[in-house]
Amino acid sequence: MLVLDSDSHPLLEPLLERDKKLLGYLSLGEVAHYRDYFALVRDQGLLIRENSNWPGAHFVDVRDERWSALVIERIIPGILRRGFQGLFLDTLDNPPYLEESDPIRFAGMRQAAIDLVAAIRRHYPYLKIMVNRGYALLPEIAGGIQAVLAESLDSQYDFATRTYRSTTPAERDQALKTLAEVRKRHPHLELYALNYWRPDDPEGIRRLYRLARERGFLPYVATVELDRILPEPD
Repeated sequence: MLVLDSDSHPLLEPLLERDKKLLGYLSLGEVAHYRDYFALVRDQGLLIRENSNWPGAHFVDVRDERWSALVIERIIPGILRRGFQGLFLDTLDNPPYLEESDPIRFAGMRQAAIDLVAAIRRHYPYLKIMVNRGYALLPEIAGGIQAVLAESLDSQYDFATRTYRSTTPAERDQALKTLAEVRKRHPHLELYALNYWRPDDPEGIRRLYRLARERGFLPYVATVELDRILPEPD
């Protein structure tokens, strides 16, 4: 299985001929400035503010029906026409984060995100869907997806210090607790781990692969730019 950007990707036909399962990237909680529909959502007033960690990416108001319609009627069909067989849903942590940060202004963001994932499943019942994190939504959406990617489970990139670091026990243990509880009710869920680390530290990379496997995850380690998968050292 390969997760690729839905706009910038290698030729898909040779991968399909090699029986690869291809998931197209779809950001549901924010829109990057280079997407061809960015100007549309901006002009419709659907953007909230820029994500300080990713310049050019803006939080989107998932409560607006125009966003749901755009996702279901235009964006996903475009991804499928390119040859993808499933979806990788990203930035689903954003809606509950916004609601927690300002419960009045952003009331209903979490439920709207849950409803959007459910609507995608209803309209596309046969697609494979992998969700990146989205822990605050998982109890409600896990029955309609096939896989979860636990990004930054044991390590992450610190944007403030511009360094890689291990996650704290609080950050890691809450994610593990949520995933364990959800998988108990939905044993079909496939669990993947994606950790970020320095390419010049083979011992650190080896440790991250080992920890993920010990916890029952299919492991990957990459650079934060996601332009390199760091293979497990021999």
